[in-house]
Amino acid sequence: MSEGKIDTAFDVALFGEAMLLLVANEPGPLEHATGFHKRTAGAETNVAIGLARLGLKVGWASRLGTDSMGRSLLATMQAEGIDCSHVTCDATQRTGFQFKERVTDGSDPKVEYHRKGSAASQMGPADVDEPWLRSARHLHATGVFAAISETSLQAAQRTLQVMRAAGRTISFDPNLRPTLWSSPEVMRHQINELSRFADWVLPGMEEGVFLTGETSPEGVAGFYRARGAKLVVVKLGAQGAYFDSDVAGTGHVAGFPVAEVVDTVGAGDGFAVGVISALLAGRSVPDAVRRGAWIGARAVQVLGDTEGLPTRLELEQAGL
Repeated sequence: MSEGKIDTAFDVALFGEAMLLLVANEPGPLEHATGFHKRTAGAETNVAIGLARLGLKVGWASRLGTDSMGRSLLATMQAEGIDCSHVTCDATQRTGFQFKERVTDGSDPKVEYHRKGSAASQMGPADVDEPWLRSARHLHATGVFAAISETSLQAAQRTLQVMRAAGRTISFDPNLRPTLWSSPEVMRHQINELSRFADWVLPGMEEGVFLTGETSPEGVAGFYRARGAKLVVVKLGAQGAYFDSDVAGTGHVAGFPVAEVVDTVGAGDGFAVGVISALLAGRSVPDAVRRGAWIGARAVQVLGDTEGLPTRLELEQAGL
């Protein structure tokens, strides 16, 4: 996909934490659950898997323990065809994991994280291999990796600085995790500072209201456009998305109808997969947003975070 472009080894590079995800088999409070399905989780890894399934060359950098969870996660990522040469497996550290409720009413399931002090939270600027990073056409970053520790925030900042200096494109999904930040004010400040590096900013509407103080999709998009973003896509859930861009002006793309919402977690990551993959392929902004909305709609119809992410064939069969 890089013909005629800069000479790069990868389409997209990502830094972030993978966690083992244990989804309850039956609805109800987690403390009453007696059985769980094992899945993978992590905002950046969800996007990495989605992009790889569409045929992009993806590199993922992280840290894992050498425990069974870390071995499982590494094998899963490698099986998706993702370059994991910059994943450090550290026998002295443990891999993060999370539990997720099963819901049947379409609401957001409760998620319980066990990631404090995890292997990935030990990452810092020294873990950023700059030549490897620059070998990618594009960096996708989220607010999650920046939130897990002070050193991971420094690493996230470094990845953005390196790619901006190299003239690569950068996408950024705020992906707010309030429990990981010391205060809402710190979260707002740091997320908005990170967004300044990005060409494409992808906030959800609720996130956008918190981060910008604006109360409309137009206002949220305008906030980030005024700070240098070339494209802002504001996700509106079932209502689709609003975009504001340099090349395509402004517009609204309708959502795709969903018969039953099974699990809302991962929908935003699926949306990012659609937008990034389409833009890197040279598709128009409206087409990219439409693809994002379609993949996001698929994601909410399955139990895990990545099970709804399509293959290239499925994408082509849908005409997207």
